[in-house]
Amino acid sequence: MGKQHNVATELDIVFAEHDGVKLLGDLYLPEGVGNAPVLVGVHGGGWQLGDRKFYRHWGNYLAKNGYAVFAIEYRLMRPGVKTWPGAVYDCKAAVQFVRARAVELGLDPERIALIGDSAGAHLAALVALAGDEMLFTAEYQSDRYASVRADVKAVIGIYGVYDMAAQWEHDLVARPRDQITEKFLGCPLTANRKAFFEASPLSYATVDKNSTRFLLIYGREDDIVDPVTQSERFLTALKQAGFFARTIVVPGAGHFWSADPIEEPGSFGAYVGPKVLRFLDAALPDTAAR
Repeated sequence: MGKQHNVATELDIVFAEHDGVKLLGDLYLPEGVGNAPVLVGVHGGGWQLGDRKFYRHWGNYLAKNGYAVFAIEYRLMRPGVKTWPGAVYDCKAAVQFVRARAVELGLDPERIALIGDSAGAHLAALVALAGDEMLFTAEYQSDRYASVRADVKAVIGIYGVYDMAAQWEHDLVARPRDQITEKFLGCPLTANRKAFFEASPLSYATVDKNSTRFLLIYGREDDIVDPVTQSERFLTALKQAGFFARTIVVPGAGHFWSADPIEEPGSFGAYVGPKVLRFLDAALPDTAAR
């Protein structure tokens, strides 16, 4: 690790408004770093729970080590409220906001990455791989920054959902009373397989998109998001398509730990943190300093 920075925070930044909902983010900024690289943080919670505070520990940890974090919220599922594909547009808008406002925020518009956990990793990977697909460009064209690029250099996915059909099948057994993919997409797999295909980052892991680097983080004890049919299958698809893709397999880890403090001795975060920094050093290099 290099120099440690003090962290400045700017809370409750409105980065977009979709369908009357103001979308908020918290910025964690390393002091004394001009043109800081930045990660947009997308929280998990099955597309129905969670908030931007899930990334306060990652925000402080990464900013202390020279990487800004813009931790965001997106519209969550509520009874009778459809958030697909709107949640993807929300996350995409955050990347566009960061790029458009980079100079005034002290960020580098060309060194942007995404970090997400669980459902947040799903949304982050979709923005990175499919942000320019018709499904995610047709709406919200009146957004202030709708014409701004939404591409990113890298994605860090923590126990993510990358194949929605595989998650639906897993949940038939694991959580039949809370079929999260079915609720999110508005139908079961048996009614519309195309919708599940279009909603899966795995479907967009193709050679024409392989300029984005991926770091997939997961534990083998995860009974909520199966690592074999999700992270490991996604890793295979990425490598087949020529992506730079790496993994951190966390010993003994299950689900629901990414929001915990990073630097507690013996914690999963303490195991992962330094490895994440090494990945970011290579993925978001400061070319101006070389």
